[in-house]
Amino acid sequence: MNRLALATALALSAMATAAPAAEISTHVLDLARGIGGRDVPVVLLKKADDGRWVEAGRARTDENGRVRSFGTTNFDPGTYKLQFDMTRYPSPAATPFFPEIDLVFTVADKAGHYHVPVVVSPFGYSTYRGN
Repeated sequence: MNRLALATALALSAMATAAPAAEISTHVLDLARGIGGRDVPVVLLKKADDGRWVEAGRARTDENGRVRSFGTTNFDPGTYKLQFDMTRYPSPAATPFFPEIDLVFTVADKAGHYHVPVVVSPFGYSTYRGN
């Protein structure tokens, strides 16, 4: 190995690498309409040590009903809440039975991916840990 290659390899190995952090994503699936729920506001909150909920990110579902990122991937282990504002879904004139859906879950693996979708219908909803 020549000196330049060796120096480059040493420099790269000395650089700090980011510690792994959990990723959180979600998806609104409209069971009654058979489509993803688009344009739904979603707030991600983390439970603080004192029990208060602190905002960790916010987004709106895309055309397919997905939130792929909340703008950061720095989610440490802890208790999180996804808060879905359903007041204007599926249209601005909607009067949903469940105007807000809160999903509380635990992030245990700092390097894990947590996909927490919600399946909605006019008078019910369900959730699960996806992949």
